[in-house]
Amino acid sequence: MKLISWNVNGLRAAVKHGFVTTFNELDADFFCVQETKLQAGQIELDFPGYYQYWNYAERKGYSGTAIFTKHEPLNVTYGIGVPEFDDEGRVITLEYADYYVLTCYTPNSGGELKRLDYRQQWEDAFLTYINSLSANKPLIFCGDLNVAHENIDLKNWRSNHHSAGFTDEERTKFDRLLAAGYTDTFRHFYPDQTDIYSWWSYRGHARDNNSGWRIDYFITSQQLDSQLLNARIHNEIFGSDHCPVELDIILPNH
Repeated sequence: MKLISWNVNGLRAAVKHGFVTTFNELDADFFCVQETKLQAGQIELDFPGYYQYWNYAERKGYSGTAIFTKHEPLNVTYGIGVPEFDDEGRVITLEYADYYVLTCYTPNSGGELKRLDYRQQWEDAFLTYINSLSANKPLIFCGDLNVAHENIDLKNWRSNHHSAGFTDEERTKFDRLLAAGYTDTFRHFYPDQTDIYSWWSYRGHARDNNSGWRIDYFITSQQLDSQLLNARIHNEIFGSDHCPVELDIILPNH
């Protein structure tokens, strides 16, 4: 099975920059999208053979997620069951007989870390949620998690030590998540790989200089480690300030 995750930074804008062509070329079993920035009825995408699931933020032009899949789920859940976190359209969970697939757009701590406390509370609630799922069956979750975990996950780590996405608090929460029984699939295959990123600022010719951050992930329950085939970061694909990331894994075809 091939799974793709992409923060498109506005799906309507991405469609104008080749999203549909990229979608068709990648031909994924699951195509997960974050930061759709739209409401119901504002876009219509016709992808034959795919089921579509959307979670919209209450605030217009903000956040939002979607999953396109060739495999009809048994059940679909929107959000994590915590009202103060579920009005921004950040999580969709698909349940299958033997596993879950979940997409997530983690809150950004923001300029001057104004949302860091909110982000920390989110992390706790999200981990509780995924742990409740993984107690039943393994899960695959993906998305823009808005954290560069280690120094090798961003170009300028020294100067960004206290920036949103690379604070000690955020990285510690990610440590705790992995320690709870989850695998960062890209690092599973490429533990020491440097200079591979999934997001670049629009400022300062960052993408031209490959001055980026790896903040988009596929995370899996550790019991799926033996089924992992490969993880990729498609930094050759444009259309957003993020690029798509991919997971190839052996899963039952329901």
